[in-house]
Amino acid sequence: MNLYFPQYRMNLTVGEHSVRHIRRIVRSLLGEWKLAHLTDTLELAVSELVTNVVRHVPDRRCSLVVLRQAAGVRVEVTDGWLQLPCVPDQSAPEADGGRGLLLLDALVGKWGVEPAPGGGKTVWFECVVA
Repeated sequence: MNLYFPQYRMNLTVGEHSVRHIRRIVRSLLGEWKLAHLTDTLELAVSELVTNVVRHVPDRRCSLVVLRQAAGVRVEVTDGWLQLPCVPDQSAPEADGGRGLLLLDALVGKWGVEPAPGGGKTVWFECVVA
């Protein structure tokens, strides 16, 4: 038996206001997929990944993939920047940044970073339906 799981893919160049629009897209998808209870978690987690592209990827180009899975949702953000994100051991309390991946780790079931085909990397996370 072949199961079909919907997905959403988008290639874009992100800027300061992109996160708001991407959050709206994620909210809409989760509503269509009857997973609205995951909205707060997924919106915050995808915001962290897209914000990292805005802050750290020179050309700010990336692709976003949101995949419905049997157990929940997987989100992937791929960019062409070779530098891998790192999780700091501890952020200084007064630091402006450095907590995004720690927050991601606290929010989602699992996440990771993989080399992207053709160069760059994919940062992904999965949220399981409770």
